[in-house]
Parts: sequence; C-alpha cells; structure tokens
Amino acid sequence: MKMKKKITAAKTVRTMAVLSLAATLGLASCKKEGCTDTAANNYDEKAKDDDGSCTYDYITGEITTNTTWSGTVEIKGRVTVVDGVTLTIQPGTVIKAHPGTGASATVLLVARGGMLMANGTANSPIIFTALSDNITSADVAAGNYASPNLSPTTSGLWGGVIVNGKAEGSFSAGTEEQVEGIPTSDPNGLYGGTDNNDNSGSITYVSIRHSGIELDAGNEIQGLTLGAVGSATTVNNIEIVGNNDDGIEFFGGTVDVNNVVIWNVLDDGLDTDKGYSGDITNFFLIGSFGGSPFELDGPEGTPLATGNHTFMNGTVNHTSIVDHLLDVDGGSKTTNVDLSNIYFNSIDNSNNRVADYADWTAGMGGTMSSFQYTFVDSVTNNLKEDTIFMDMPNNITTSVAAGANTVGATNSGFGWTWANEAGQL
Repeated sequence: MKMKKKITAAKTVRTMAVLSLAATLGLASCKKEGCTDTAANNYDEKAKDDDGSCTYDYITGEITTNTTWSGTVEIKGRVTVVDGVTLTIQPGTVIKAHPGTGASATVLLVARGGMLMANGTANSPIIFTALSDNITSADVAAGNYASPNLSPTTSGLWGGVIVNGKAEGSFSAGTEEQVEGIPTSDPNGLYGGTDNNDNSGSITYVSIRHSGIELDAGNEIQGLTLGAVGSATTVNNIEIVGNNDDGIEFFGGTVDVNNVVIWNVLDDGLDTDKGYSGDITNFFLIGSFGGSPFELDGPEGTPLATGNHTFMNGTVNHTSIVDHLLDVDGGSKTTNVDLSNIYFNSIDNSNNRVADYADWTAGMGGTMSSFQYTFVDSVTNNLKEDTIFMDMPNNITTSVAAGANTVGATNSGFGWTWANEAGQL
C-alpha cells in the first residue's frame, strides 16, 4: 500500500506539470500577433504581440536603402539617411513635417556618407514645411509658392534639415563633433573628418519653412545645418522662411553656397563656425532678425590651412534687428572671413552696428570692402556712419539713397521663392 501511494503521488506530480505546461502553451498560442501601434494604419486592437507589420502615412526612422520621394510626403520624428544610402527628392515635392518636441522633434538628418539629392528647379522647387501648412505639390506645379494659411513669420513648428559631412573643422578637440540638436547617443549626428572634397549630394531650389523647434531649453535647429560638408557637395538656390534659430549655420567644412534668401529668423541669418572656409555669394537677408544678419565666429581650436570663407554680393534689407548688423569675433577667436559688395538697407537705429571690427582686424582675420548703406532717417534717429560702422575706414563704406546701390545681391533668379512672390526682394 505504501508503494502504491508513492507511485500515485509521482503520477499526480507529473500530470500536474503536463497540465501546467499545456495551459502555458495554450495561453501563449492564444496571444494574437499583429500591429500594436495605435498610430499605425493597420493597428489591431486584438493583437497582443507586435509582428512588425505596422504601416504609416508618414516616414520615420532610418532610411537604409536608396529611396525616392515625390508628390506630398509626410515625415515624423528623426528621419535619418544613413551612411552609404541616397535619398532622392523629385522636383515639386512637398515634404510636411509632423510636430513634436525634444527627442520626438521631426528632423531630416543626412549622416556622414549619406547622400541627399534634392534637386528642384526654378519652376518646381522642393518645399520642406510643417504638417499644418496647406500648400500642396499641385500648388507648386501651378506656380503658387506661398503658404495658403501660414504667415512667413510663423516658426518653430518642426526641426529642420541637417547634413553632416567628412570635411575639416577647427574643433576644440579632435577631428569630429556631434551636431547641434542630435543627442550624443546617435552616432549619425557626428560630423567632421579630413576629406575636404567630400560629397554629401546636391541641394538646389529648396525652400525650408516654419522650422527651428526647441529640442531642449535654448537648443533649436537651424533651417539648414551644414556640418563639415565638403566642396564636392552642391548647395544653391536656397530659401529659409521663418525659423526659431538661424537661417543657415556652417560648422566647419568647405562647401560653396550661392543664391540664398533668409527671411524672418529669430536668431542669425547666416552663421559660420569652426573654421568654415567656403564661399557664399548672392544672398538676401531680409525681414526681422532676433539676432544678427551675420554671426561670424572663429575657429575653436587651431586655425585650419583651408583659409578664409567669403561673403560676396549680398543685400541686408531688414525690418528689425535685435543684435548687431554684422557680428564678427575678434581677439583670440578672430574670424577667418572676407566680406565684399554688401548693401545694408534700412538701418534704423544705433544698435545696428558692425561689432568688434577693431579687434577683428588686429587679429588679421580677413578683409571688408565695398559696403554701401542706406539710413532710414538719420536726422530723427541721429544716426552716424562712425557709430554704425565703428572703427571702419571711410573708404570701405558709402552712403547711398534707397535703391541707388551698385553693390549687393541680384534678384533675377529668385522667382521660385515665397519671398519674391510676396514682393520682398
């Protein structure tokens, strides 16, 4: 009897184990697989396990194979063109960015080794804008380039466009840095290297609007950020409309840029940093500026052998400026820059001045020549040339009547811009 009881107990234990395993397997098999993301087109409320089948009306995450965009495209979050991959954007495409702050802010990031081929045309520009903008690719095809519902002063509705390259930069340490706005946990945010002829693609006839959302306190993204972009990259015919930070900022690199419009930004129009050494030609800096039309910073480490960057043939036509008319670093951080053929229109108060000219020239940072300017009302505002252009020799600056300038930008090639359509050029 005792033996029988022992055998019966063992069988009971085994039976319970089998039943328990069967129940566990049964429960597991009852868990339905499917799309569990409520934001997806094919969200399945009955699914318990996500099977990776979710589809969306927008693009998000990393682009890992060569891709082409056309028509109207929505992007959300950090969209990254990774190393070795090319994103091609067809003429007339409208890219609409979803809102989001901090880590969820919408940004198009081109990593080092990635390529952006965004080649619009004078009749079919490419437009990056906010999701709330009602403009469509059909509007662009019809030659209507203005937003139907957003003001050109509207800013901070999404992040912006960042292109990272492998060219040199004069950094405080090393040969590479993490670009502004991208967390250090993402290696795609690194820029810099030793290849000054690096090619990150081609960006032409592109308008970037309503960008510059704050990622964290005091850290916004420019309309277009160029991090150590090399000289084999093509960047021309660019418009930035409404940004919470700068229009375009250069962090090192050797890329040339021409035919640019910066309109209504809450910080600086054109900002150069860390030994940038390309040429910027034929540009309009217009509307209001929360900073300066030019913010020109010097190298942070040892100056590079690539020499000065240049600004040639530009017009500054502003409605208000919070900081300086032109701000260059002097002293130990002397900016490596040459400026020529610049027209400053609508100077309206004594705060609109060139800063640090004496310190800058003492550090042999570069040259300035052929500046023309127009005061709004020198009698009422008590404006004087030696206040606005402090310490600058008289042979550099010339007063002209409004519209009588013989230097500055030419607007014959900007018919595709919202600024031109609005009569701002």
